[in-house]
Amino acid sequence: MDNKNKAIGVFDSGLGGLTVVKEIIKLLSHENIVYLGDTARVPYGTRSNEIIKKFSEENVTFLLKRNVKCIVIACHTSSAVAGNFLKKKFSNIPIFDVVSPVLEKLKQSKEKIGVIGTRATVNSRIYSKLNKVVQIPCPLFVPFIEEGETK
Repeated sequence: MDNKNKAIGVFDSGLGGLTVVKEIIKLLSHENIVYLGDTARVPYGTRSNEIIKKFSEENVTFLLKRNVKCIVIACHTSSAVAGNFLKKKFSNIPIFDVVSPVLEKLKQSKEKIGVIGTRATVNSRIYSKLNKVVQIPCPLFVPFIEEGETK
């Protein structure tokens, strides 16, 4: 099967990544998507870096078994903690994370920026690479997202 007919694999630690899927569909409506929402082990943000990497690796392996052509890490915690690890380990397939484009956009801003995230995302210091970013852990935010309580 050539890449044109393969799906895009997307994973998140829960259901919040469906917002990423929605945007992929808007931009690439002709593409098929395989989505893995790891609701059995949500939230990732309270876990150790080793466990987050392990879960993320298992998610990638699951998606590769579905013969996907690329993988999108729709989870900020997995992106921050395991993104580079996954890109090195699975260098034979394109892996995109949700943190890298945010960092690129933030580099363009001249304003001070506040970021809330899981404890693991904040502890990764991924956003602290930019001096203008202030990060605050907000561990109780994940349940609101997972329950759709965003309005």
